[in-house]
Amino acid sequence: MNPSLRVNEVARHFDINANTVRHYVRIGLLNPPKDDSGYHRFNATQQQRLGFILNARELGFTLEDIQQLLLDAEQGESPCPHAREMIELRLQQAKEKLASLAALVERMEQATSAWKNIPDCEPCGEHICHLIEGHHHGA
Repeated sequence: MNPSLRVNEVARHFDINANTVRHYVRIGLLNPPKDDSGYHRFNATQQQRLGFILNARELGFTLEDIQQLLLDAEQGESPCPHAREMIELRLQQAKEKLASLAALVERMEQATSAWKNIPDCEPCGEHICHLIEGHHHGA
């Protein structure tokens, strides 16, 4: 790890947007000290913490989850039990979202197929887009 980096440097090092780093500082996930010029300086500890945050985000943990895991660690408790509980919950949520997206794809495919041979029409007092209005929820 580099000895001490500014926001833009640490963002480049981790290949993320500098505003993401600033957001993590703003919400308290990162707490880098400031130098004499008022710039945040990310030492090895803060860089390691940012790496942890990014890994956790990649695994689907929310920022609130990460805050809890960091709090556990700061209090000398193992964050692992919470991490196991949280990832099971996030996995279930991801599966539900995936199922919902699969259902959406199916509805879109059905609409695309059904609309191929229906002519366009001009908007009038009765319709905005007859294709969409002709689609019945749950159909």
